[in-house]
Amino acid sequence: MSTGTAYARTDSPVGPVWVATTRTGICTVGLGAGQPDDFFAWLARHVGPEPPRQDPETLIPAIAQLREYFSGNRHEFDLPLDVHGTAFQRAVWAEVACVPYGTTTTYGEIALRIGRAGAARAVGAANGANPLPILIPCHRVIGAGGALTGYGGGLEVKAALLRLEGVLSL
Repeated sequence: MSTGTAYARTDSPVGPVWVATTRTGICTVGLGAGQPDDFFAWLARHVGPEPPRQDPETLIPAIAQLREYFSGNRHEFDLPLDVHGTAFQRAVWAEVACVPYGTTTTYGEIALRIGRAGAARAVGAANGANPLPILIPCHRVIGAGGALTGYGGGLEVKAALLRLEGVLSL
């Protein structure tokens, strides 16, 4: 019996993007430094030790939507997700998913929205553990005062995504 987890890779303006899906939905997106090693390690830890199968056909909708995003033609995603995280992380990610394209918010604002005033650092840690960057747009969360802080794919990727969305001008 073959594994229920499939993956594919596509090129993007920020470098290779790796996408995996379970039978439930997209479970992780890998981009930036450390790929694909970090991507496959995350799958082994959170989905199971059985190696995923390379299956671009299964991921056509996800790859197509990511390409539309990178071309500026998609501002929201319509994909089933299989989100793996703690209750706190999932609460943070649910709120982050509501941050509209072309806008930013702060870690402190997210903490307030989930009823955890003063938990900006914990929100930052949850954001850093987001397994679905771009789909759950953690790049839109910035530091107080507008500083670009922390991003699993690297600050240069975060800046590139915000430029793509028209938030940064350089």
